[in-house]
Amino acid sequence: MGVQEILEERKLVKEVQYEITPMNKGYSDKTLYINLTDNDVKIKDVPLEMKEKFIGGKGYGLKYLWEATTPDTKWNDPENEIIISGGPVCGITQYSGTGKSLVVTISPQTDSVMDSNVGGWFGPFLKLNGFDAIELQGKAERDVIIILDGRDGTGKIRIEEAPADPINSHHLADMLTEMYSATEQDKMKIAVVSAGTAADHSLIGMLNFSFYDKRKKRSRLKQAGRGGIGTVFRDKKIKALVALVAKVENDMNHVVDMKAIIERGQRFNKEMKELDDSQCEMRTKGTAHLVEVMNDYDLLPVNNFKFGSNEAVVGSIDGETWKKQFEQGSFDGCWLGCNMSCAKGVNNYLLRTGPFKGESVIVDGPEYETAAGIAANSGIFSTDYTIEVNFYCDTYGVCTITWGTTVAFLMECYENGILNPERTGGLKLNFG
Repeated sequence: MGVQEILEERKLVKEVQYEITPMNKGYSDKTLYINLTDNDVKIKDVPLEMKEKFIGGKGYGLKYLWEATTPDTKWNDPENEIIISGGPVCGITQYSGTGKSLVVTISPQTDSVMDSNVGGWFGPFLKLNGFDAIELQGKAERDVIIILDGRDGTGKIRIEEAPADPINSHHLADMLTEMYSATEQDKMKIAVVSAGTAADHSLIGMLNFSFYDKRKKRSRLKQAGRGGIGTVFRDKKIKALVALVAKVENDMNHVVDMKAIIERGQRFNKEMKELDDSQCEMRTKGTAHLVEVMNDYDLLPVNNFKFGSNEAVVGSIDGETWKKQFEQGSFDGCWLGCNMSCAKGVNNYLLRTGPFKGESVIVDGPEYETAAGIAANSGIFSTDYTIEVNFYCDTYGVCTITWGTTVAFLMECYENGILNPERTGGLKLNFG
């Protein structure tokens, strides 16, 4: 379906207009609360005592989750919340790494509190829409998309039923970015949070937070993995969160001492420029440079953590392999102004398997945890296998770390006779 046809299937459930509160010293002191059971939308004041004690990010998430739930609340109870919040420097462009936000919920894997930090643009754009945090509670009856639209100076919050929008993250992020942009520059003002179809059918769902890469002209994804946050997201029937902004300013949250932040940011950038090539190699290999380090020190998970190294790493999943796969010389930060450039990706990758076979995509990563988890821990030392599984986990909304650990465990069960072809439906789950 085309964008217009998809829009025609949308149904407005609720719209609220509000005045956007500008940031002051890193805070708006406002939280957006949405209950999807009755479509209640509230803008809550953040008490001074809460700000002083909990600061933001994970602190706000834990505070709101504590207030919303009881000791008996389960992950799929309506009162369970998903809270997304950034800290007071979230979104500044003068210091690397400040695009991060924290996601907090009760985990479907542990029935305990889970948090995950994530890059991408939603956290900063939530700030630009006038909120230090968003609380999502209740459950919608049908799939919905929640839109925060601050493009006109006056904020609008829309909840729309979205039966025809795609579910898998790479298509959904691309489509929503296209839908809400009139120009190429507009795509830099859109952030999408989504999960995927596997999050509907598993406890290991994760969230994708989008950012637009203007050089590659693609929407890209960063993951809030581990703990099953994407499963909670889809259990609430949320297809996507969308944040739209008018512009990104250098000092959008009016920090207390910008001069000090600039000075420290410049010092940090200088250290990265001078030392990265001889130390972490983040700008050429991302976190995947750790594969050979862990392998050399016998710390790499191999065959469900039975071993710590394997000679097959070299030439298949080591840092030099990924350096050749990653497009070099381009900005790979998942937030504006971040010079770590660790958000590497395999661009124009032609998928070889699955329902999207033949499609040219950008595969974000692999990060170290993905290469170690889905490749080495399963004893599968294959570059293409790692890229393909990385892609499908991301777009379907599955945490690559949890998936890799699960598969490796099943492989060891198979090799020890706990599982057999009869129990696996004919699958031979040997390592490698």
